[in-house]
Amino acid sequence: MNIRINILAPLLVLGFLLYSSIYIVHQIEVAIEIQLGEPKRVIKEPGLYFKLPLVTEILKFDRRLLLYDSPTGTIITRDKKTMLVDNFARWRVSDPLQFYQSVRNVNTAVSRLDDIIYSKLREILGNNDLEQIVRQREDMLVQVTDQALAEAKRLGIEVVDVRIKRADLPEENSRAVFARMDAERRRIAKRYMSEGEEEALKIRSNADREKTEIISKAREESLVIRGEADAEAAGIYAEAYNQDQEFYSFWRSNEAYRNTLVNDTTLLLTDDKTNFLRYFK
Repeated sequence: MNIRINILAPLLVLGFLLYSSIYIVHQIEVAIEIQLGEPKRVIKEPGLYFKLPLVTEILKFDRRLLLYDSPTGTIITRDKKTMLVDNFARWRVSDPLQFYQSVRNVNTAVSRLDDIIYSKLREILGNNDLEQIVRQREDMLVQVTDQALAEAKRLGIEVVDVRIKRADLPEENSRAVFARMDAERRRIAKRYMSEGEEEALKIRSNADREKTEIISKAREESLVIRGEADAEAAGIYAEAYNQDQEFYSFWRSNEAYRNTLVNDTTLLLTDDKTNFLRYFK
């Protein structure tokens, strides 16, 4: 019995020491070896590793993206409007050694992130009016992410993205803000309509002026053309008359007969006092 105990006891101690000296780092983890409270080695590659039993402590951190979900906070905008902001962020451990030395664990890291991100949200959103926040929220969140990343980097943390899940107004402010925004939109619409009517009046006035000028010019040109045509016709008549006065007189008399002696026309003329019918003799 004593022989068995003497054999089993060393084997158990050896097995315990062997078990205590082996650890595994998975692909989603990074590890730090701590000896007597001092970090000795950072392990980023997955695999089987050995350590000094009872002396070395292994701390492991998740290297994947982590989600930080903030409780709803209050932010006062530049135009003195109170907003209830519910935001979240995605982050990861970028420098395990610095992370361990600055915040030690994930819970402390989340608390520090909450302070950093909320302060950046309060600073950037608070320097803008509510209407600007509604219109340019994406750009402002990019600024929050960049500034939070720069500040969290010294903690061994990489802030990947900051987003707002919901941004509401307190119930007592919502109606007043919406009424003001509605009035502002109506004022802008009225201004645009007034400017449009003024522009339309200018266009109609210019069109009427151009129309008057075109008609006046056309009438002037028509009078000139008509005068030139009458002068040309008179010249033709004069030339024809000078070539054969008797024939010209005969032709003009026939034109007068054609225009005067239409159906059911009665003329009372004496052949001794007029030459109108002399070509009928």
